[in-house]
Amino acid sequence: MGTIRKGVPRDIPLVAEIYDRILVQEETGQAVIGWVRGVYPTEETARDALEAGELFVLERGGTVAAAAKINRVQVPEYALAQWTCPEAPPDQIMVLHTLVVDPQQAGKGCGTEFVKFYEDYALEQGCPYLRMDTNVKNTAARALYARLGYRETGIIPCVFNGIDGVQLVCLEKTLKK
Repeated sequence: MGTIRKGVPRDIPLVAEIYDRILVQEETGQAVIGWVRGVYPTEETARDALEAGELFVLERGGTVAAAAKINRVQVPEYALAQWTCPEAPPDQIMVLHTLVVDPQQAGKGCGTEFVKFYEDYALEQGCPYLRMDTNVKNTAARALYARLGYRETGIIPCVFNGIDGVQLVCLEKTLKK
């Protein structure tokens, strides 16, 4: 177990290093995420989340092991998904964006711990409706989210975060209030 907290400026290079390690894995065929170096994610991705007060990090052993952006912002593509509760009030919907786990921490439960935090945080903020997305290529993330009770609501072909040809998988879960 680690500590999940709001990001601070000193976390930005550490989160960017996680992005880099994941991109290296993608470029060498060790992982399939669907990201493109220099396009998404970049250090600016983490910096923008920090500046908005929406960057969260999981610290383990004195370093950042995982990070994500959490807010109530639904990307435009979500309008095309087949949500179970399309009438959910927008102020009761929490969204998890760009969850990353350092490849050096893979298989140690960081993703599960972070999603559990996201769920608890959402409820504390009065948001029982949870939404997120991933690339159809990212079978590891899809399997994790399925194990944690998330339902895939549709696959939306789009240009996403500047990457052409993305098949965006929209996922949801509704928590008990």
